Amino acid sequence: MDWLSYLDPLMVGAGVTARLALYSTILGALFSFLFGIGRLSSLRPCRWASIAMIEIFRGTSLLVQLFWLFFALPVLGQALGIDLRLPPVVAGTLALSLNIGAYGAEVVRGAIQAVPGNQYEAAQALDFTPRQTLWRIAIPQAVPEMMPSFCNLAVQNLKDTALVSLIGLGDLAFQAERVRNFTQDSVGVYTLLLLMYFGMALVLAAAMRLLESRLGRWRARRS
Repeated sequence: MDWLSYLDPLMVGAGVTARLALYSTILGALFSFLFGIGRLSSLRPCRWASIAMIEIFRGTSLLVQLFWLFFALPVLGQALGIDLRLPPVVAGTLALSLNIGAYGAEVVRGAIQAVPGNQYEAAQALDFTPRQTLWRIAIPQAVPEMMPSFCNLAVQNLKDTALVSLIGLGDLAFQAERVRNFTQDSVGVYTLLLLMYFGMALVLAAAMRLLESRLGRWRARRS
């Protein structure tokens, strides 16, 4: 069978993978700021909760997290009398988001703490509240510094989406396995799969670099 005939089902899977990567990267960025800022909070419950989430999702396998959310959580909900069943796309997005959020939280924390101390002293002299100092002084200066690391995390997240095929979500890896089982052409299918993931990663990295460049120019105008 000609390799080009494999493209139709693979393109369907690529669309699912692209949407999943987009949703989980955006939600993961939100979790990154939530956990990262929470870890710096002066409120102990908030700080401890953030640390717990970071350590749990950094210290366990993404595959185990995915299976727990999809298979174990409904069983726990049944024992509690609550329906906690998640659709595959929701379980996959949530697992990927929490995983990238845990790693991204350390990026956020480090970038905020790297803001020069004289900036905080100036904010204090202007009688800024801690919240004003964070959102008007620290975050605008820290975000451009976060971008290279976030770019790496976004590309890694794209590759990690292949795991959602194990819970029946019809992503690129799932469609490739179906085509391979039907054609028994492992070389053709997985060569196309490799090239498609590589192409998607290049597009994602280029988009992240463009965003990084624009944030850098925005920061320069503010200086």
